[in-house]
Amino acid sequence: MDQNFLVLQQILTFIGIVVSLSVAVVSYSGVRRTGSVSLLRLAASFSFLGLGFLLEFMRYLPAISFIGTTAFVAGIVFETTGYFFLAFSHAVDVMFAKRLGYLIFLIPVIKLNPSQIADVSSVLSFYFVMYGMVETCYSYKQNRRPDTLLIATGLAFLAVGTFLQWLSVIYPLVNILSLFQIIMKEMGLVTWLIPVLNFVSGRLSRNGSV
Repeated sequence: MDQNFLVLQQILTFIGIVVSLSVAVVSYSGVRRTGSVSLLRLAASFSFLGLGFLLEFMRYLPAISFIGTTAFVAGIVFETTGYFFLAFSHAVDVMFAKRLGYLIFLIPVIKLNPSQIADVSSVLSFYFVMYGMVETCYSYKQNRRPDTLLIATGLAFLAVGTFLQWLSVIYPLVNILSLFQIIMKEMGLVTWLIPVLNFVSGRLSRNGSV
């Protein structure tokens, strides 16, 4: 892999950590002040996403490069868990969403090699994000709120990113796929930051806290 390409990938992965954990911190601060269950799910979602990016970043560190594959696969599984909470926060059929979540916990039980685990997790990530995007688009059709449109746009970026992630697992030698999947996911995360900030500030205003 080209050294410049590798450095760029490291930088983008680190940005993913910062953005994900920033959204998680903002969401959790809203939870503490308002007790919102929706913000709690978002805080959990972006915490898992941030941890997933962190584990993927760890494989680039020379001191622990020997766990590179394990860290990469674990990172994808944590990201999948994060995407599940995103989908769950928008699910109309809550029981159906919970059943989908059980699929994540079956992954470590089923005897799969690391490549298969990464493949299955990537497919589940794409499915969860698409499910959340469809639900959000339906919600936007009903309320026409700008923040809902931003959330749907963020999920669309994440959907493209998770799809490219799946392709990058299937075609690991095509480096451009790895690069673009990170870029698309980070565009989705940054897009999410705006409505989360608006939601937190709006809830605080209604509660008389600001």
